[in-house]
This record gives sequence, C-alpha cells and structure tokens, in this order.
Amino acid sequence: MSPVTAPAHLPPGLLSVHALPSDHHDGPWDHILVPPGTKERLLNQTLLRLRHGRALAHLPGLPHGLIVLAGPPGTGKTTLARGLAQAAARALAPVGATTYIEIDPHAFPSEMLGESQRNITRLMTDTLPEFAARRPHTVVLIDEVESFAVRRSTASFGSNPVDVHRATDAVLAGIDFLAESHPRIVFVATTNFPDAVDEAFLSRADLVLNLDLPDETTIAAILQRTLAELAGIWPGVRGLAADDALHRKLAGRCAGWDGRRLRKLVLTAMAQRREVALDPDLLEAGDLLAAADASD
Repeated sequence: MSPVTAPAHLPPGLLSVHALPSDHHDGPWDHILVPPGTKERLLNQTLLRLRHGRALAHLPGLPHGLIVLAGPPGTGKTTLARGLAQAAARALAPVGATTYIEIDPHAFPSEMLGESQRNITRLMTDTLPEFAARRPHTVVLIDEVESFAVRRSTASFGSNPVDVHRATDAVLAGIDFLAESHPRIVFVATTNFPDAVDEAFLSRADLVLNLDLPDETTIAAILQRTLAELAGIWPGVRGLAADDALHRKLAGRCAGWDGRRLRKLVLTAMAQRREVALDPDLLEAGDLLAAADASD
C-alpha cells in the first residue's frame, strides 16, 4: 500500500477518520473470501474487547486490544481489517457508534533525533484518546506496521538507529497506556513482513492471524465471485459465472496466485480481444484460460 497524503484537517499521522456503521463502508467484509472461521474469530475477538474491555482490564493478563494480520501481499489483510471495523460497528450499533481511524505509519520516521519518538507519543497519548472520547468504541488500523514498530534486535538503519529504537519504544508504551486507559480501543495491524516487526509488539497481540495465499477451492470461489459481479453489468457473462468446471480448471492453472492477481485475471481476459474489450458480453471461457496461461 503506497503512502497517502493525509487531509490537511486531520492531526499528523492520521490518514482518515470515519463514524461507523455507515452504508458507505459496506462490502469488504462480505466480499473477501478467507478460510472458514477466520471472520468469526476476528469479529468475536474485536467484539469482546470493545464490549467488555473495561471489565477485562481488571483481570490478570491485561488484554492490549491488538490484532495482527500477517501474510503475503494480496491476501486481503487491509480489506479484511476495514471490513472488520464495519462489521463490529454494526454488531455494536445498539449500544453506540464506532470511530474508525487509519494511521499512516510512514508519517513518523524522522532524521531528527527523537522526533519520531515525540510524534508517536503525541499520537498515542493525545490524538487517539481525543478521538476515542467521541464515541463508545474505536477501531484503529495500522497498515504496514513493520514501519511503525521496527524489530529493534535487527535494526541497522545506519543514519539513525537510536531514533528507530526510541520510536518503537514509544509505540509499545503507547499501546500499554491505551490498553489501560482506553479499554474500548482495538488496534488492527497488518504486515507483509512479520519478521520485521518488533517481538515485544507481537507479544502484546491478543490475536496474531496468519493469512496464506488462497488454496484451489478458494481460488475457484474468488473467480466465480468476480465473474458473478461482472455478470451484474454484462449479462452475457452469466454462463461463465455459473460454470463450476471452468472455475476449477482455472484454479488449477492459477495455483499460488494472490487474490488481487486473480481478480485482475478477469480484466486481462477482457482485454485480450478487441471485440471483447468493446463488448464484454462476448467474453468466453477460452479468453480466461488463455489469460491464465499467458500470465503463468
């Protein structure tokens, strides 16, 4: 995920802030395909913290309200996290709304000694508590958390390794502070490189969920879903969307592909022949198979 410039009206380090539930945020949770039980496990962990965090804070083994989603690019980590915020907000709507915040981890590295530490401390002890006070529940997404909580045991950033250590220290102190003072905040962190995330950060996670590349059954389901969505625009594709044998054949040729690449396969197939590009109703099974072979 490329760095995005935050709106000028937001405090430094925040990419976006939303009030949930909102119809505008429907979609990701239902559309993303993951192994059975994955969504339920994520949602239950989030609801437990958001609904009962205050009571759990008095028990030994303080929950930190931290979930880490790890896995290769294209496995749907960010989409799943965004969908989780909306799903949790809908489940908790009868008892109050939810604030959903996205943090930009790339906003904090600094060449000035100590600046990263001060900026992160300000985020964790001032900015997030201020937003969390506005509604009963808060979900915070930290994408590419390896940029935010760098593994100190292997940090060798030459230019300023001391600041890297101090910045990670500030993240850990902030997580501890919010776990105790604001027990209805849940952090969802994503990483493509779990080995680059600080061990102490991972140890604070209430749940670390490793997402793998889709297996052939899931690949077939992703292709079927993508074709079904396409058929909603061009009815001529309905036959392809209903062709389970085609989906299985494609899945065998696309083993090892991530979800993003699988969805783009359909676009590639549509662009192979000029007549299909001009009229997608003419898409055929052969176009999809040829696109899979060409991308192999």
